[in-house]
Amino acid sequence: MSTISCFLPYVGKEQIEKTIDHLQATGLVEEIGLITTDSAAEPLPGCTLLPADVPFSSATLRAVAEAAKGEYTLLYTKETTLEMGMFALERMMHIARDSQAGMVYADHYQIADGKQTQAPVIDYQFGSLRDDFDFGSVLLFHTERLKEAAGRMKADYRFAGLYDLRLKLSQQAPLVHINEYLYSEVQTDTRKSGEKIFDYVDPRNRDRQVEMEKACTEHLKEIGGYLAPEFSPIEFAAGDFEYEASVIIPVRNRVRTIRDAIRSVLRQQADFRYNLIVIDNHSTDGTTEAIDEFKADERLIHLVPERNDLGIGGCWNLGVHHPRCGKFAIQLDSDDVYKDEHTLAVMVRAFYEQNCAMVVGTYQMTDFHLNPIPPGIIDHREWTPENGRNNALRINGLGAPRAFYTPVLREVKVPNTSYGEDYALGLNFSRHYQIGRVYDVVYLCRRWDDNSDASLDIVKMNSHNLYKDRIRTWELRARIALNEGRGDK
Repeated sequence: MSTISCFLPYVGKEQIEKTIDHLQATGLVEEIGLITTDSAAEPLPGCTLLPADVPFSSATLRAVAEAAKGEYTLLYTKETTLEMGMFALERMMHIARDSQAGMVYADHYQIADGKQTQAPVIDYQFGSLRDDFDFGSVLLFHTERLKEAAGRMKADYRFAGLYDLRLKLSQQAPLVHINEYLYSEVQTDTRKSGEKIFDYVDPRNRDRQVEMEKACTEHLKEIGGYLAPEFSPIEFAAGDFEYEASVIIPVRNRVRTIRDAIRSVLRQQADFRYNLIVIDNHSTDGTTEAIDEFKADERLIHLVPERNDLGIGGCWNLGVHHPRCGKFAIQLDSDDVYKDEHTLAVMVRAFYEQNCAMVVGTYQMTDFHLNPIPPGIIDHREWTPENGRNNALRINGLGAPRAFYTPVLREVKVPNTSYGEDYALGLNFSRHYQIGRVYDVVYLCRRWDDNSDASLDIVKMNSHNLYKDRIRTWELRARIALNEGRGDK
């Protein structure tokens, strides 16, 4: 029977003894290596120590690959207790063998406060380039493929080692999701979804983000998906626009916030004509009446769709294709507000100064009452002129506000969804055009219980992430085809 080399993070005897007992009881484990950053750590019976400066750095993972002797290698990434399900390791090896996988991962259970809940994960695909893709905490590698992938790791990362490894592995073998609940882990991060989604842009994680960007860019070059910083120019002469800019607000049932959003637009000061197009998607809570309070201002265009099948993206299409839409379409969510009266002018000026088809701003996180909250200012500095279009395939969002050159947006059109539509546009635009940046805070992003992403269950989160990975896959395929068409390597 095949055997498994296991490698576990080791921070203390009490933390790991049960996990070791569970693994050894299967009779399949050839060796257990304990990854430790404690130079004074003492080995446990039947285990060897694997000293490491950082648990999952490039150096540590190379050492894991070199030390592995079994046909398969299990890497556990958490420091809490792990319990494998009945015959789970046999099942994982069986699927790995049948599918010729480089790595398999599985659905599992999470235990928090004594309660067991299901934690399904999603299928890995060609465009699953997020560095925070959730594989769960148990990764079973085919050892020979692990060693081969580790041998192609060029950089020495502190934070991006595991990310770099799985990208290298995915180039040669599939990463296979087993849709079965095969283990239980203790979960310590019990925050709501809305409290987790900004971790990747927390300024405190900047060093980590820089490494992840380098690893992703190298991967894109190796698979032919990298785009050099060469962009199609914009003349800004297409169309005959009555207005220079339009602010687009899709809204449904936001009576508590829509007035603030409208006021923040109508007080904008600019040396050009602008208007506000509010697409009221059949609100039932008084939002419609709240919008009508501003109807005396001729700059406000209040649209109620005739259709009943429009998501946020569909509402955007309705607004952008309105005959009075301006040359530039600038986003404002119905929950949020512009920072001051200069936001519109700053965003429009960026188009001309940077010759871009899309502009991404910088925002400040606030509570409902517009008081600053952590993680504070989100500036998305990964959107650099040199590499933003490539790094965009790794990150999970674009920043705010987002603004578009209307003729291009009318041609591309917005996906009729209510999640990820802005991300799809950013990837599509950046394939050909420069994405401009404003690094001054121009937008206040209000976080409260009624945010659409404030508290999503795991099924909804998985659906969102699967869709964004699909968007990345489509875009990556298109970029590879673009490179092949012009003879790029």
